[in-house]
Amino acid sequence: MKFDDAVWGVLIAALGAVLLVYVQGFPTIPGQHVGAGLFPGVVGAGLAGCGLVLLGRGLRARRADGGRQAWIRLPGWAGSPRHAAAFGVLVAVNLLYLLAVDRLGFVLTGVVYLGATMIALGVRPSRALPLAVVLTLAIHFCFYKLLRVPLPWGLLQPVAW
Repeated sequence: MKFDDAVWGVLIAALGAVLLVYVQGFPTIPGQHVGAGLFPGVVGAGLAGCGLVLLGRGLRARRADGGRQAWIRLPGWAGSPRHAAAFGVLVAVNLLYLLAVDRLGFVLTGVVYLGATMIALGVRPSRALPLAVVLTLAIHFCFYKLLRVPLPWGLLQPVAW
């Protein structure tokens, strides 16, 4: 999907404005002129400024071509049933992860996530499923043991290592 630069400009400028408003509630450091909101405020101002520049350039480009281009253009693959189904699977596994990871646990959800994604993208199931198991366990090891990030165990709590 291709968004016109003017659309991206509005979105980025709005994000910067929201960030600027949000950081106003950050606490200040007593005796200092700067506080916790300084750096996020600078980033928000930069986003808003860049968004406005992008909006201006996008509108100028639209005016130059007579406004013939669509605001949003779908890519060529959007008409392919196979590719549209793969995109649907990608959206579905992300929703599944968000909704089910606490109950099922990272390992089970990760295997389903990676397996379904690989199969949807054309990997044979005989390769995708073992690879999903190995990769999920490797990711779990890296986060849980090396980085000490607690991951939900869910149904596997009785056998947690």
